[in-house]
Amino acid sequence: MKLSTLSRKQEIYKTAARLFKEKGYSAVTMRDLAAEMGIKAASLYNHISSKQQILSEIILDIATQFTSGIDAITGQETNTLAKLKAVIAQHITLTADNPYGMAALNNDWMHLEGKLDHYLDLRNRYEKKFRDIILEGKESGELKDVNTEILVYSILTTLRNLYLWIPKKGELKKDELIEGLSIILLQGVES
Repeated sequence: MKLSTLSRKQEIYKTAARLFKEKGYSAVTMRDLAAEMGIKAASLYNHISSKQQILSEIILDIATQFTSGIDAITGQETNTLAKLKAVIAQHITLTADNPYGMAALNNDWMHLEGKLDHYLDLRNRYEKKFRDIILEGKESGELKDVNTEILVYSILTTLRNLYLWIPKKGELKKDELIEGLSIILLQGVES
């Protein structure tokens, strides 16, 4: 019984994330979500307490995956370019696996109630670790000595917007995208 409840909850989150992307979080109602799923709105409340809970679960789950992932990457005994390629791979994988959730993360995070500070803490920790990778690479001579903030902004902006592009390129394989995007993003900064 518990397994079916979890899978139904996952289905609710997935459908809600798609609706949030298509209509915007504020425009989606619980009735919209229920109608999309072919159930009564009251039935949704057997699985979740509110639209806010759905948004929080979607965003915080992905933000936690990113933070855990970059913690693991920065802990590796490898060079800067390998770490940056791992960051690119993480973004591509999480985005390809959940483009609608990534849309919610990028577009709707400001709607988090009661958990906004937690989300911002995760995001700030992630960006600091990413910035540290860049600084480490500049200090070791692996990366060109260009403005750190421009590098951080350029790479992260590209990666954060993959959710707009990946769904349209279904024929691309993740490995090819990781390799191609790594070349494009990193050869320009490689020393």
